[in-house]
Amino acid sequence: MVTLQRFASLWLVLASVLSFSRTTSASPLFGPSYHPVVIWHGLGDSAYSEGMQSFAQSLKDAFPGIFVHLAHVGDDLSSDQKAGFFGDLSKQLPLICKQIEDVPELEDGFDAIGFSQGGLFMRAYVERCQNAPPVRNLVTFGSPQNGISDLPACTGLLCRLAEGALRGGVYTDYAQTNVVSAQFYRDPRSETGYPAYLEHNRFLQDINNEVSINKDYKKQIISLESLVLLQFSQDKTIVPKESSWFGAYPLYNQTESETADEPKAQPIPLKQTALYTQDRLGLKTLDKRGALVLDVCKGQHMQIDVACQQKVFGTYIGTPASFRLLPRPIRNAWAYSLYNTTGLRAASMPPALNLLLFLTAITLIRTVYLLGTFARASYQKRQEGQIRLA
Repeated sequence: MVTLQRFASLWLVLASVLSFSRTTSASPLFGPSYHPVVIWHGLGDSAYSEGMQSFAQSLKDAFPGIFVHLAHVGDDLSSDQKAGFFGDLSKQLPLICKQIEDVPELEDGFDAIGFSQGGLFMRAYVERCQNAPPVRNLVTFGSPQNGISDLPACTGLLCRLAEGALRGGVYTDYAQTNVVSAQFYRDPRSETGYPAYLEHNRFLQDINNEVSINKDYKKQIISLESLVLLQFSQDKTIVPKESSWFGAYPLYNQTESETADEPKAQPIPLKQTALYTQDRLGLKTLDKRGALVLDVCKGQHMQIDVACQQKVFGTYIGTPASFRLLPRPIRNAWAYSLYNTTGLRAASMPPALNLLLFLTAITLIRTVYLLGTFARASYQKRQEGQIRLA
């Protein structure tokens, strides 16, 4: 989870983007109109912290004219930070839904960034808030998309209080409605823990369509132009780190050769999970059209260096609004065709280039069609001429 100290480097990594932006953008009046951004902070941080405020300002400097909103449950630094440790996520999330809905600058949609657990909550916004206003690109940094199988080490008073509250059990009614980390705790390595998770968890198993499939959740996830999941190579805060990509440990005694209670058990990659193979949440659908992006940032949890931020900013965040004259089904069909024929991701391309390629493809298809029509007509005329001569 994000600590205040780590944000010192978080906003500094935008320096290269800022430098590039200043050489390529004139002014907000004549430059591109960037899509708004909503950011949800991680555990131990707050929308009001100096680090988050500095990061938001760095985005504004890098992309002049961009609107940035910092999602917050509390009304000040202390209460917002506390809400990251204590509270009922099913009650906190509607507050964010209403908060975003009430921001005029976001009414036509926005891109979203989630740091650590904030990325999980931002995805929950897409599903439970009907994705309205709509998220275009959702980018998550080291987020426990498939939960955590071990609680993070405590380094502060609030964390220790939360740890103490879990001594009575992570799946008690109290923990599942009052301790935030308990609401996405999922350890399939335990013989009794996983059944208890399925029975008592009210948040993670719901938004992951783990027990039953909520078709509306799936619909909203598929509506994203891009879902970008970034995993930290040395992450020891999110256990397993593969949870950032929806990976998870295998179930207890799932196989005879390698059981989950043995140390050698390795996390199951996303594409081997039922979540993907059964397309329970729409991740497979996103992947088929190149809209699911799995990438790695080197380093420990939330150590976002320049190489890491270059994977996101200027590609999925800090870009103009998408070309939306075409209905969504046509845009999705185009993205699928482009990705499966060229390997290019439509959502990561500048809208103007994307439109140019689309029009070029349509022109080519039409030309081939007309040539085929002309060839068939010529052939029929030759056949008719032969019949008359005969």
